[in-house]
Amino acid sequence: MSIKFKFENNKFSLDKLELPSRYYYFQNEENYIKLLNIGEGIFPKDKIRTSLKLDNSNLILTTESATKIYPSKKEYGMNKIDITIENSSNLEFLNDELILYKDSKYIQFFNLKCDDSSTFFYSDILSRGRSFEDFVFSKMLIKNSFSCESKLEYIEKFDVCGDELKDYIYRKSSDDFIFAKIYIKIKENDNLIKNIQQNGFESFSFSHNKRIIIGVISSNSMSELKSKVMYIWELYRKDLNKKKFSLGKQ
Repeated sequence: MSIKFKFENNKFSLDKLELPSRYYYFQNEENYIKLLNIGEGIFPKDKIRTSLKLDNSNLILTTESATKIYPSKKEYGMNKIDITIENSSNLEFLNDELILYKDSKYIQFFNLKCDDSSTFFYSDILSRGRSFEDFVFSKMLIKNSFSCESKLEYIEKFDVCGDELKDYIYRKSSDDFIFAKIYIKIKENDNLIKNIQQNGFESFSFSHNKRIIIGVISSNSMSELKSKVMYIWELYRKDLNKKKFSLGKQ
């Protein structure tokens, strides 16, 4: 189950589409795509793959709704995302929340490659599960890697059980149980991170070679958390001299 597409000189081409993947493409002010998996979730044994290439192009990419990971006795649901950005391209990828149901098992591979001339904004949100659940998923394995000019700039790996994450949050005596991670590459990284921190978001720092800004924000309200992500996204767009953009979602 996969979708593969690209933009070259801002011209869209769909190279592969295997159901149950689906997309909506809008081209009003900017190239804008919403991704949707039919059934709105990942089941045991599902292997979802998204491949994207931008060449001298700009794209705003988001999901149509939250991604649900359904329960499993043994098998994992898998999500693999491969992105290449080159020749002064810009990608703004904003995910809705990941909802791991009770007893779910999930693997995610995210791989982004870019050149020095290109920029990106990527965000991911982890909830505690459905509204009546509290980190009761079985296992979450995530590997996110970011490469610049064919050299690995930043990599992170998570091997987390729901009970361990819940225990960690409670030990920290935190009321915040929803998390968003944000990854940014822009030409003026120093100016942007200073602006972000001055606006009250102190948990942002650089990757080892300062090519990528990495930040974590949290809240006990999904709407509040998404508002924070949108605010940082607006700061990013302002640095690119872009005006506000509506994703057209509640």
